[in-house]
Amino acid sequence: MSDPSDDDDAILQLLLERLVSQRLPRVVAIRDRVNQGERLTDFDIDFLQEAMTDAGDAAKYLDRHPELQSLGVRLVQLYDEIVTKATENESKA
Repeated sequence: MSDPSDDDDAILQLLLERLVSQRLPRVVAIRDRVNQGERLTDFDIDFLQEAMTDAGDAAKYLDRHPELQSLGVRLVQLYDEIVTKATENESKA
């Protein structure tokens, strides 16, 4: 039977690759747009909901790997920054 930490390592590697190559560039682009006063599109909202759901699912791995917890905290802060600014932009519209 395989060691659970080996499975964690493989899953974490995939999650980090996905974060760097797909999620983070898109999240940063969305943040930049809302910081310029733009409103979120339906596509942006769907993407952010999926990203936050995935982040919640990944939390169990972060619990077992404290060296990555600061990364998780920073991602949550980034999502919060986007939602806060997007809400501001909506109220101004």
